[in-house]
Amino acid sequence: MRAARLIKMVLLLQSRPTMTAAELARELEVSERTVTRDAQALSEAGVPVYADRGRAGGYRLIGGYRTRLTGLARSEAEALFLSGVPGALREMGLEDAASAARLKVSAALLPSLRDASRTAAQRFHLDAPNWFTEPKAPALLPAVAEAVWDDRRITARYRGRDAVVERTLEPYGLVLKAGVWYLCAGVAEQGTYRVYRIDRFTAVDSDGERFERDEEFDLPAFWDERAEQFARSILRAEVVVRLSEAGARILPYVVDPAAAGEALAVAGSPGTDGWVTVTLPVESEEVAHSQLAGLGPEVEVLAPPSLRERFASDAARLASLYGT
Repeated sequence: MRAARLIKMVLLLQSRPTMTAAELARELEVSERTVTRDAQALSEAGVPVYADRGRAGGYRLIGGYRTRLTGLARSEAEALFLSGVPGALREMGLEDAASAARLKVSAALLPSLRDASRTAAQRFHLDAPNWFTEPKAPALLPAVAEAVWDDRRITARYRGRDAVVERTLEPYGLVLKAGVWYLCAGVAEQGTYRVYRIDRFTAVDSDGERFERDEEFDLPAFWDERAEQFARSILRAEVVVRLSEAGARILPYVVDPAAAGEALAVAGSPGTDGWVTVTLPVESEEVAHSQLAGLGPEVEVLAPPSLRERFASDAARLASLYGT
């Protein structure tokens, strides 16, 4: 632990002109007294750490000293590419690796470029979860992430629709979608790739055995294809509606945007009143009722009759509430 801390202290001083004992203590998560002892130990080891006394004093390296300890480890280099998503790194257990990688890169940069990490952080931030949700990282995510990095097979127990099942998986990649973590994995006994929600894993074990990764596997392309298949698979019902001009404009914001776009594209021309009739794929009548209600008087449901009756009942209740 102390050796790693001493290395980090040298890298911090190499990346900045000077740092106070308080700043170093905060970065290293130790006391200022420990910083003083560490600085003395570095000096005795031949690292030219110089202490400026006084209110404006601090620690600095002298003589243009440059450490050779800036080579990135593999895990650090991989984590660095995810440095724009600190929340995801933290949930996967890679926050320390990313921090070390950023520090090493900063120490290796020219002085004129050392504020690059700060300026980038001021200009880009990714907030992945949906609004009005409290994201909670799955407890088994770090174990799954470790297996993904190391190409290690895992045996996972997974809550399916009807029962808990056990699968031997080859974990290819992780996807964070709207605050939910998914694993894209090869299923050894089936010879296929599947997607699993990690919060439905009840146990994950590994015997350390590695699998041979298919280098042609394209995670973004695979995810896009499966996501599209999933979106289409849940649209099992159809409704027929009439939409005003405003309703047609708002429709993609209250139902599946792709389904709305396709339905509007093949719809006929608007009538003389400006309204257009659209056949829309939906997940179910229940879902269609809650979604289309958001259009208010800009939509008229034509079919199925049961859904039209629901909206007629809603209209009658609203009239009784707001009528004079």
